[in-house]
Amino acid sequence: MINSPPNCADINEPGLLHLDLAKQAIQDAMPVLQESQQIPIEQAKGRCLATSIISPVQVPGHTNSAVDGYALHGSDLPTENTTTSLTIQATVLAGEFYTETCQSGHCIRIMTGAAIPADLDTVIMQEHCEVTRNVISIDARHKKGQNVRQAGEDIHLDAIVLQVGKLLCPADIGLLASLGITEIKVKRKLRIAIASTGNEIYSIASAIPEGGLYDSNRYCLQAALDRPDIEIINLGIIQDNESELLKRFNEAADYADIIISTGGVSVGEADFTKQVLQTSGDINFWKVAMKPGRPIAFGKIKHSIFFGLPGNPVAVLVTLYQLVLPALEKMLGITDKPIAPLIKARSLEAMRKKPGRTEIQRGIVSQTETGELQVKTTGKQGSGILSSISMANAFIILTHDRDRIEKGDWVDVQLFSGLF
Repeated sequence: MINSPPNCADINEPGLLHLDLAKQAIQDAMPVLQESQQIPIEQAKGRCLATSIISPVQVPGHTNSAVDGYALHGSDLPTENTTTSLTIQATVLAGEFYTETCQSGHCIRIMTGAAIPADLDTVIMQEHCEVTRNVISIDARHKKGQNVRQAGEDIHLDAIVLQVGKLLCPADIGLLASLGITEIKVKRKLRIAIASTGNEIYSIASAIPEGGLYDSNRYCLQAALDRPDIEIINLGIIQDNESELLKRFNEAADYADIIISTGGVSVGEADFTKQVLQTSGDINFWKVAMKPGRPIAFGKIKHSIFFGLPGNPVAVLVTLYQLVLPALEKMLGITDKPIAPLIKARSLEAMRKKPGRTEIQRGIVSQTETGELQVKTTGKQGSGILSSISMANAFIILTHDRDRIEKGDWVDVQLFSGLF
């Protein structure tokens, strides 16, 4: 009988690290950037807030009307089963202030957002009034204080409105503008060097010989990492040559916070990336109990964090989103961001699965007329079939201990809309 070495087909291969333990090990090893930069709020979407924002004003700045209507004294409201007529004393538009006293039995025509005169406390929506020349009539359906937005009811002066670690979204930018804030401090951009390795890999602009492949991995990485808080350094294609890899990675480590390469982390005779990491840096682990993505090297070269991802393109994206992206956000100091939760969907087909590793398949999630989520795979799930992820809208997460999935079983899915 042939005595073969451990390989990716072995469920119980020695040295395989459980996916959850790999995620935790990476998180524990990631430093947090301390450097920040001052930028205009127009450039702040997608950046991580470096200091909490304290409101310099109250919002709204003045008590104002929530509707177009008529401001009046609450004491002038009619009692049950009666009506009241009030004389229109003046009109106040948004941006105007009316300083004269409004007498009892009178009201002020007022527009949405306009400041309510200090002696008035109630606004009646114009649709609820009968107007005859300069007199309105109202019934008893109304309550004192209605349709009034109090000064400071949204944000108090000196309140913390945005916490450090917030990944800023469009609403946050609008909030900053509403406070009159023009510039803020954010974490500086993360510098990430990316490279593809392999003698069989060629630039998409060149002719390829028989047996060659166009380089898709760097383009996947570049697109996935195209974020406002990341600066990408493209190292191009590096040949499978130990001295060349050592030289290029060491050069990149002088200015990059993180180096991400693809290929060269398996056990082939020309897979040198892991060897380079052992020679020039520190290796934390290099085999994870997941499919696709088993061979992934994680460690350091000089002061740079290093991720050596598999060479197959689907495995590149799976490991990037499952392992690398959370690590990047830890380094950026992001503590408050939209989540991509696991949700349940009913499988429309049977799926083969053995306990002992997490399998991440590519799926298409849809919704039934009753609102139930369902999912099917995109077909063949080989880690080299990039179309399997291009057609998908979700990952199907088959957990470590799970066995075969039957049609109709519930499975965990992770929608791309929360990731990509």
